[in-house]
Amino acid sequence: MTDETHLPPPASGRGPGGGPARPFKQRDTTRAKALRNSATIAEQLLWQCLKGKKLGYKFSRQMPVGPYFADFLCRELRLIIEIDGASHDQTIRHDERRDHYCRSFGFKILRISHDDVMTNLDGVVLHIQATLAQAHPQPLPPAGGE
Repeated sequence: MTDETHLPPPASGRGPGGGPARPFKQRDTTRAKALRNSATIAEQLLWQCLKGKKLGYKFSRQMPVGPYFADFLCRELRLIIEIDGASHDQTIRHDERRDHYCRSFGFKILRISHDDVMTNLDGVVLHIQATLAQAHPQPLPPAGGE
């Protein structure tokens, strides 16, 4: 999917030309690159587990979603993963606004603490895999091994 210039959706929820509204805007590559270059250790560690479709889905990091940047974004499943650090307590209102905005476009937000990534990366990856499976369940195999 290509990035588009973000325009707030009209009241109808339709985008320009009558198609569905999309929260993606033209990539702010300068800001996205700066955010990637200043990634926390936790973001770097989790990125090593997500990049290259290692969990079966493509993730992008520091992706613009409207006026906000998602730490990690899987467009196919409309899933945003955010790593919350110690500063999260001071940004709760901002995070609530961002979450509300993203959810209005059908995104699910998975919040993971910085400490969990640093102390239990395997458990975090298992939690993400379970979330991915819920978002896109695989069909059951035929009965009797057929």
